[in-house]
Amino acid sequence: MMSAMRAADAPKGVRAGTLRRVLTFARPHRAKLIAFLLLTVVSSVLAVSTPLLAGRVVDAIVQGRAVSVVVWLAVAIAVIAVVDAGLGLAERWQSTRIGEGLIYDLRRAVFEHVQKMPVAFFTRTRTGALVSRLNNDVIGAQRAFTSTLSGVVTNVIQLSLTLVVMLTLSWQVTALALLLLPVFVLPARRMGNRMADLQREAANLNAGMTTQMTERFSAPGATLVKLFGRPREEADEFGDRALRVRDIGVRTAMATRWFMTGLTLVSALAQALVYGLGGYLALTGHLAAGTVVSLALLLSRLYAPLTALANARVDVMTALVSFERVFEVLDLKPMVAEAAAPKPVPDGPVSVEFDDVRFGYPSADKVSLASLESVSTLDTRGGQEVLHGISFVAEPGQLVALVGSSGAGKSTIASLVPRLYDVESGSVRLSGVDVRELGFDDVRGAVGVVTQDGHLFHDTIRANLLYARPEATGEELADAIGRARLGTLVDSLPDGLETVVGERGYRLSGGERQRLTIARLLLARPRVVILDEATAHLDSESETAVQAALTEALRGRTALVIAHRLSTIRAADQILVVEDGEVVERGSHHDLLAAEGRYADLYHTQFDESPQVSVVPTPKLSLVTERPGTPL
Repeated sequence: MMSAMRAADAPKGVRAGTLRRVLTFARPHRAKLIAFLLLTVVSSVLAVSTPLLAGRVVDAIVQGRAVSVVVWLAVAIAVIAVVDAGLGLAERWQSTRIGEGLIYDLRRAVFEHVQKMPVAFFTRTRTGALVSRLNNDVIGAQRAFTSTLSGVVTNVIQLSLTLVVMLTLSWQVTALALLLLPVFVLPARRMGNRMADLQREAANLNAGMTTQMTERFSAPGATLVKLFGRPREEADEFGDRALRVRDIGVRTAMATRWFMTGLTLVSALAQALVYGLGGYLALTGHLAAGTVVSLALLLSRLYAPLTALANARVDVMTALVSFERVFEVLDLKPMVAEAAAPKPVPDGPVSVEFDDVRFGYPSADKVSLASLESVSTLDTRGGQEVLHGISFVAEPGQLVALVGSSGAGKSTIASLVPRLYDVESGSVRLSGVDVRELGFDDVRGAVGVVTQDGHLFHDTIRANLLYARPEATGEELADAIGRARLGTLVDSLPDGLETVVGERGYRLSGGERQRLTIARLLLARPRVVILDEATAHLDSESETAVQAALTEALRGRTALVIAHRLSTIRAADQILVVEDGEVVERGSHHDLLAAEGRYADLYHTQFDESPQVSVVPTPKLSLVTERPGTPL
């Protein structure tokens, strides 16, 4: 029976080693486990004592003993029942503490681990599938310790004690009862593997439904569905997954019911055998009548644990599948790791240096899982070099602009500074220190980024701003709002800073979202600012407001700006023209125009197509003329 209960004994159920890793997570809860085992042993001893006392009652009646003897035996049975009930409550409390504590550890470990993954992991992974690992699978794993653990341990101990007592009473009756034991073991082995397969399929389908809901219920996803008029197809796709989950649920429930019905029937047949053989032995003078009663009652405590253990194998296999799916995520190694002894960023203004940097985006097998992408096999493409020997220096307080065709590698270059990825060769340095030698907190504190979309959380304006610097004072918050040109907007809102911006900030306009992200950056006070086409998708009025806010954001800071509108970077200290992952030109605006190369082509093409862009408000130029030393 114990062999049938081992997870490693299930060749098609779960991977070898899963149970060992579960026990590793349980190790910090050793003291609680020992207390739980002691309670279980005492409770099992009491459970076996009741049938023995019941047999004594029958013998006392048959032998015509004094009434007081029967009364005291009945009182003893009642006291044992009360104590056993209290121990049952204590066992449940202890097992729940163990299970909830372990799941807390596991859930936190997964969340922290996922946050360490590179951006490539999130660009490939279905959000819903990942959320499912933290919710559905962790809850499934929780059952192993809050329900299954206590049941398995209790029943194993009770089964062992019952067998010992029955053998001492009558080995003949016990041997006959055990003849039907294989009927319990063999179905348990087969059913466990089948339930594991069904659970894995259901988990994948639930993850697919979670993904579909996550994507379609977001503001942009819902808009896309409505614009292209496919709500019926979306409902059919979701319904198909839900239908398959329903069918798996029905199959699982019926298979379990058939299994349990068969085991109950076998238990009843075994009890009939005990009464038959025990009655014969009692009538022939080989057993006392009370002993027959005790054996019959003990048999229920023998087959009940066997039935529970056979069913527990199904629960164990199901829980181990959930653990396995969680461990899959934990086994993904973060590609960006913090140094063992990180260095700080030197004080004062910061320079940014790229020294012969080469980089290629990682292939899927290094950053993702097929089950998280809803594919049978991962895409093997990737790993090709996309940056080829990038070298430049942005001195403290300088503005360096990156221009070039779409897909040339500008955003890739910018992503290496805050260590969203790590270079394959060469180095990226802040004030002479390789970013790979810096602590994560130091890099985040020194480098601030404003992207095109200006992402915000579904929270209040205050919470989104304070996310950059939770300890900021009210005065600092108001100052950042004013410098980002957000004061009028905040004052106009009924709830002011407590206004909820909606998912991704969709309750605000594009320009308002960008100014809010700039205010967040101002509050963080980074010494290096990266602007990734921060005004690319704004109208002229919004662009003017955002550019004014950017003037404040860049004042006194080193800046790396990816520019779509070349008019905004004409006064940059250095302009780098990037094409196919290489810097093909560099210099000032006037020098590059005079060279009549790629930059000149981009500039003239843009102005020929959009002559109105040549009218540049004065505030745009001021953002590149400041130097270090200006108060923040």
